[in-house]
Parts: sequence; structure tokens; C-alpha cells
Amino acid sequence: MLKKTLTAMLATATLLGAGAALADKPGAGWITIEKAIETAKTKAGYIEVYSIEADNDGYWEGKGRKADGSVYEFRVDGASGNVTRDQKD
Repeated sequence: MLKKTLTAMLATATLLGAGAALADKPGAGWITIEKAIETAKTKAGYIEVYSIEADNDGYWEGKGRKADGSVYEFRVDGASGNVTRDQKD
């Protein structure tokens, strides 16, 4: 019983670790995640950013809230720092 439990735990840990290794990462020359958050706040009017992550298409993608209380999705170009998408979720 203990052997099956340990085997199952090891398999789960391996799969979870593989998923983390496959996550998208910022490309060379991208603006920092902090700069992307600052850009979303100053150029697109976000008052709070809930989540942000690198997308393998060259963008920082995130969600946040604006002053009207609505949740929006945004994209910030990883190289230029321009907001390329800003829409209600």
C-alpha cells in the first residue's frame, strides 16, 4: 500500500514539474513584468492588476480592474511596451 502511494505521489510531482517547465517565459529583450504592470496602470488606466504572465506570442497578458470596477483583460507588447489589447473580461 505504501509503495503504491509513494509511486502515485512521485508520478503526480513529475507531471506537475513538467507543466511548470513548459510554461511560457519572457523573451530576450522584453520589458520587465514590473514595467508591463506599470504600463497597464499608467497607459490603460488599471488601478489593480490581478494576474500577468508571459505569452509565447510576444506579449504580457493580464487581468485587472479599472476605476469603474469592471475586470478587463490586457496585453502589453513584450518588446515595445505598448498596450495592444484592452477589453472587458
